[in-house]
Amino acid sequence: MTASSEPMRGAARPAGPAGGAKTSAAATFSLVFGVAGLLSVLTAILASVGLLLGIIGVILAIVGLRMSGRPGVTGRGVAIGGLVLSGLAVLLGLALAAGISTFVNNEQAVNRLEKRVTDLRDKINH
Repeated sequence: MTASSEPMRGAARPAGPAGGAKTSAAATFSLVFGVAGLLSVLTAILASVGLLLGIIGVILAIVGLRMSGRPGVTGRGVAIGGLVLSGLAVLLGLALAAGISTFVNNEQAVNRLEKRVTDLRDKINH
């Protein structure tokens, strides 16, 4: 037997269906929902969608953390990343919703905005 035909000692074997650890699907999806939720919230137009995606991401991250504690299941770091991003999406979505509702309930601010829009409309028409 030559050295090239012998398997290396201590070499990592590829994880296949027969064995090896699997990454938790819930952890992976929590990361995906966290990124999507954060990007949606940052657009401000899709903030409500981002808030919903963030909530789903937080739930999936918690499930992913619990699943990563099982033998043969990995993904703790992915679940933590998903939890952080989803949490940011939820916090920013709530802050944006609170800011918008505060602005809409302030009659003077709405009147100033309406006056500016009217002024801009008049400038465009003339």
